[in-house]
Amino acid sequence: MAKQALLWILRLMVGGLFIFSGLIKVNDPVGTAIKLEEYFDVFSNDIAGFFFYLKPFALYLAVFLVVIEVVLGVMLILGVKSKLTLWSLSLMILFFTFLTFFSAYFNKVTDCGCFGDAIKLTPWESFYKDVILLILIGGIILLRNHLPKSSPSWANKTTLGVFLLCTFLSIYAIRNLPFIDFRAYKVGVNIQENMQPSETLNYSYIMKKDGEEVVLDQYPSEEGYEFVEMVLKNPDALPKISDFAVWNTEGDFTEEIFAGNKLLILISSYSKMSDSNLEDIDLLVSSLKNSPVEMVLVAAASEDEIQLLKKERSWDILSLQADATVVKTMIRANPGLMLLRDGTVLSKFHHNNKPEPTEILDILLP
Repeated sequence: MAKQALLWILRLMVGGLFIFSGLIKVNDPVGTAIKLEEYFDVFSNDIAGFFFYLKPFALYLAVFLVVIEVVLGVMLILGVKSKLTLWSLSLMILFFTFLTFFSAYFNKVTDCGCFGDAIKLTPWESFYKDVILLILIGGIILLRNHLPKSSPSWANKTTLGVFLLCTFLSIYAIRNLPFIDFRAYKVGVNIQENMQPSETLNYSYIMKKDGEEVVLDQYPSEEGYEFVEMVLKNPDALPKISDFAVWNTEGDFTEEIFAGNKLLILISSYSKMSDSNLEDIDLLVSSLKNSPVEMVLVAAASEDEIQLLKKERSWDILSLQADATVVKTMIRANPGLMLLRDGTVLSKFHHNNKPEPTEILDILLP
């Protein structure tokens, strides 16, 4: 009985964590795909060149990984195909442990995306989390003879239902926007405020004197100290946004973007941009030309690409450049729309859900 109870606790812990982690990423499979692309870039340079050719399939792999993560967690708890589930989880956690160790040891990908944007872990925290999971799964392996030999039909049907539901939710999130936005550009936040520390940053100074290290709250003015390291004491106060900037050939327009009412057309990649709904955006540009809202094109593209797009679409609007990673963080759509009032995000739209001009004005002028 003690072994059965321990096994049940281990199954709940491991299965529950996989379900939790998977559901967070089902909410935003595009974010998982972006993270996979980062890994493929690193691996193609450091391990083998063929990883580069996996980048076009990152989104498909992301959907598979996030869905199977939830499904395996459910199967473990319900006892569906227990041995297959156990070995599948073992292989998955070994894969994740390798990724997190690689990130931590070589400092290549500083955020593994284990819990999407909801919970940020340092590379070493992610690795230790996976090591703990490995130990827990190892405990289940030791007790595997006590796993259910078969499962009732309702458990099999539940598993199938979870698979279908998670697949549907993943595809829906890709074709629209994440159901819950955990990023620093979510609706309701002021981008300019998120670029500032939440409080005064406090540092401690690690110095060396007479061959011994000492920690001081202020930089010493007297002689005899050798500087070693400066450590931030309140890292939670760091700005949530540290890399937002927009510019064009005339200069930096970051401050200007926070003034007044702006409807941003956001493009994270010119070559990968969907053109299926550009006609709807054309209508927005023409309809809002003399309205209280200024439309601005913000693209991670070259100046030539931006001017070509504006000419093809007859967009007589301000155009700015931005970093691709920043634009991908701002919105999970290419192109996407973001409505700002004095730097505060009022609404975000996927290109599949283009708003009517009257809807924009209703949000701005309720």
